[in-house]
Amino acid sequence: MNLLVKGITIADPNSEFNQQKVDLRVEGGKIVAIEKQLSPLKNETVVAADGAILSPGFFDLNCMIGDPGLETKEDLQSGTAAAKAGGFTGIAVLPTTKPVVQTKGAVEYILNRAKNNLVDVHPIGAISNDLEGKELAELFDMKNAGAVAFSDGSKAIADDGFMSRALQYALGLEGLLMVYPENKSIAGKAQVNESKNNVLLGMKGIPALAEEMQLTRDIYLATYHNAPIHISQISTAGSVALIKKAKKDGLKITCDVAAHQLVFTEELLNDFDSNYKVKPPLRSKADNKALIAGLKDGTIDAVASQHRPHEIEFKDVEFEIASYGIIALQTVLPLLLQAGLDADLIAEKLAINPRKLLKLEVPVIGIGATANFVVYHPQQEWEYNVNNNRSKAANSPLLGKTLKGKVQLVYNNKQFETYE
Repeated sequence: MNLLVKGITIADPNSEFNQQKVDLRVEGGKIVAIEKQLSPLKNETVVAADGAILSPGFFDLNCMIGDPGLETKEDLQSGTAAAKAGGFTGIAVLPTTKPVVQTKGAVEYILNRAKNNLVDVHPIGAISNDLEGKELAELFDMKNAGAVAFSDGSKAIADDGFMSRALQYALGLEGLLMVYPENKSIAGKAQVNESKNNVLLGMKGIPALAEEMQLTRDIYLATYHNAPIHISQISTAGSVALIKKAKKDGLKITCDVAAHQLVFTEELLNDFDSNYKVKPPLRSKADNKALIAGLKDGTIDAVASQHRPHEIEFKDVEFEIASYGIIALQTVLPLLLQAGLDADLIAEKLAINPRKLLKLEVPVIGIGATANFVVYHPQQEWEYNVNNNRSKAANSPLLGKTLKGKVQLVYNNKQFETYE
């Protein structure tokens, strides 16, 4: 279906039209015209988007979808519906399903289930069998089947020797390991950040040291093997400093941060709201500032949703026994705007860099290019509620809140969807 989007400002650092206010026409899945003023044609859908931003479609590096086996949390249909509504035209889905995505067949299952969708779905294979950190999963077969990277989700790999072997094996495959930084022996069973606040809460705290020690180990191992490594979901100022130095030293290291870690702080836990229970835990305002600075200076490569859907019985319980995580695909954009990121930086960290990290084609807003974009109003307010929540789950502290930054349109794979 042909489409004309009027009155948008392009936000794409790779485009010759970047920062220009234009109209844009799509025919047959291709961008065929970008001009100051375009008149509507017959049989063309016209979207008036005055004041809106048009960016390459967002891509999420860290998304949990329950298919296969945990579809009561989220299935591919509901997960991609939430992704679309959040401006995502591509997602990389974690292997934390039941059974774990650790074989060629499991990768092929996801790819077949996700065919003909507006949202591109890319499986991430497990690093270890059953996410236990003991035996390597079928990395070679999974990569050949279409796995874009390997991860054990939010389970850190404790065994140093196993991590060393995994890096060495992945290097031979030109595969990317995405690892979660937590030293479990330091973190223990604590569930909140270690600070004055955790003492007031009467709960044990996870020190920043737990994250930074694990990160240091992974830096040493990646240096030893001269192997690329991606650190998922950093949360501390110390981690930003360690990665900044590693990059300066020439290490092939990349990292991402969850959008909520840029805005939420540990003080939000004072009412023991389990919807704020995440892993890594919410940290301090100083950590927020360091993470935002790390995005702006290039230390942090990408922002991820860390979408973690759960049934009500896993979250509407006492804080200590509640599961970790929030649903996040529809709220990443408002949080990034709240954190003060401009349109070009959002495009870089949420659309361009995530695809670069996985060696996927990066959409460009240009004449003749394949159409893959999101249109959003950075100033438009909307209420996130049970009626417009596309996820099966409802574990978000932002439900019922008024947010600023509204997705109006997504286009990909010759399909588009609009949102009022």
